[in-house]
This record gives sequence, structure tokens and C-alpha cells, in this order.
Amino acid sequence: MEKVALLGMMPAELKALVVEEGLPAFAGKQLAQWVYQKGVGDIQSMSNISVAGRLKLGERYEVGLMAPIAERHSVDGTVKYLFPTRSGGRVETVFIPEDGRGTVCVSCQVGCKMGCHFCMTGRQGFQGQLTTTDILNQIYSLPERDQLTNIVFMGQGEPLDNFDAVLRATQLLMAPEGWAWSPRRMTISTVGLKKGLKRLLDESPCHVAISLHNPFHEERAAMIPAERSYAFSEMLELLRQYDWSGQRRLSFEYIVFSGQNDTTRHSRELVKQLGQLRCRVNLIRWHALPGDSQFAKSDLTRMVTMRDYLTHHGVRCTIRASRGQDIEAACGLLNTDPSRPSL
Repeated sequence: MEKVALLGMMPAELKALVVEEGLPAFAGKQLAQWVYQKGVGDIQSMSNISVAGRLKLGERYEVGLMAPIAERHSVDGTVKYLFPTRSGGRVETVFIPEDGRGTVCVSCQVGCKMGCHFCMTGRQGFQGQLTTTDILNQIYSLPERDQLTNIVFMGQGEPLDNFDAVLRATQLLMAPEGWAWSPRRMTISTVGLKKGLKRLLDESPCHVAISLHNPFHEERAAMIPAERSYAFSEMLELLRQYDWSGQRRLSFEYIVFSGQNDTTRHSRELVKQLGQLRCRVNLIRWHALPGDSQFAKSDLTRMVTMRDYLTHHGVRCTIRASRGQDIEAACGLLNTDPSRPSL
């Protein structure tokens, strides 16, 4: 019988299971410390739990850590890992070191349902949800775990389409008995789903990133099919109901395509829509997909012009550095379709 993973269980659940197994209740806190604070991979290494208790726990449970099965290193220091999932799937996870920061880009699904036309994961299609264990494993089994300063849920999949698992993962990372991380070190990205965006805003204190890419409804819908069911204008109505003057940050991700969303017309519309909202726009270089002819990347001069226009008109804007393109780890390039070579 397959053993149950401890990684992904809430502290209260760990306490309940040790009591069920005949161990003292305080052993639940010890379990949480070993799993979430010390990151131990083996129940038998939990030295302050009795030998008999460890043997009993080991009959039904395991920590649940699974090491990456492949990796690729970029010339810029970015590393892409291929992680197995407990259901037999595979996901790509990216570690990005930069100026004293260490960021991990975490996946939440195998593939994605959103079908965004400029994204390799979207072209892969949906192949399965990740459990909270699978999500946390990308962090706890990351070789550079001790270097992490930031976690972004911007890998494969749409976080709001698997929000219960994503939310639970962030809650465990923030819990005092868990990793005790600040929510200000985590960002959840989304194209915007009607059923999930309000939950994200109400239930999570993490930073929020909206994948925008075009401020006009019909043009955005041609790029992001989800726009048809939940228009960006509706999202804005909801976002304006929240206070963004505190520590929680709102940003809009904007991949720039030549002639399609980098014109003065687009810049003016962005200022019109976002000018009264405390936020940041991150301009992102387009990374061409194999065989793609629908999109073309904008040149740096156009991106700088767009950035300066937005900034001059009161919308904070930056151009995000492109990392890991040579190993297909940059924005929009992650894909674990079984028909493609791994990594």
C-alpha cells in the first residue's frame, strides 16, 4: 500500500495522526518541526520521537520528498529542474539567483487549461492537478532551498484553477509551525478566474500578479481565452475594492509583442485603466515558441518607450530581466508534454 505523505499536512492534522497512532499529542509538533522547519526526508531520522513511535509511523507514512530527476543550467545562473509528482506526472521548476536574491518559480498543475496562445504550457494542455505535497516538494526538495528569498507561483498551470492546493501550500509556508515565511516573500500569479480571484484577494495575504498582456477586451481575448468568461474590466472593478497601499503588492505582467500590444494606443489605455490603482506593470520580453508565427517580439527601444510613457503618466513600470532563455526556462517556455524531450 502506498504510504501517505506528511508533507502537505497541516500542524493540526499531524497532531491528530500521532494521537491516532498511539503517540503523545506533543509528537505532532515534533513532526511539524522535522518536516517543515528542518526539512528532514526520513521519519527514522526524527531523533526526538521514540524509536517505537518512528517505526509505527513508518508503517503508514513517509515524509514525501522527491528529488528532481533532471536539471539544466543556464549561462546566466538560472537552473531548471524536472520534478516527479506523486501521481506519476512531471513538472518543471525554475530557480533564479540574482543580486543576493534567490527566487523559485513553482508549478501548480501538469500543463494548463487556460490555452494562452503565446505559452508553451498552454499549448501542452491540461494533464493533471498537483497536490499540496507536489507543490511543496518543488520548494523543500530544491537543491538551492537554503538560498531562497522569494517564491512565485508563476510556473506551469493556473494557480486559481487549483487554488485549494496552492492556498494550503502558502498557509503551511507561513505557519509558525511551518516555515514561518512572510507572505511578502510570495507572489501568486493568475490570468484571472471569476470563481477564484475574490478568494485569492480575501483568503491570501500574498502578493498578487495579474497576467494582463493587453488592455483591450477583444485583443486580450485573442491571446488569453479566459478573457471571454471574465473580462479584465470586471477584474479591475473587483481589484479597486481592495486597499493596495499596505505591504501587499499588486502587479500586472505584460509580455510585449511587436505591433500587437506595444503601441501608443495600448500605453494610453493602460494609463486610463490603471492610473488610479496603486500597482506596478512588469514588461516582459517575448520568447519565441518553436514553430510560432503568430507573435513577434518587440525590440528594446519600443519597450523602453512604453515603460517611460507609463511611468511619466503615473503608472509604475519596469522591464523585467529575461533569465534562462537558453534552457527554455524563461517566461512562457515551460512544458512537460510527454511527446517532447524532458528538459
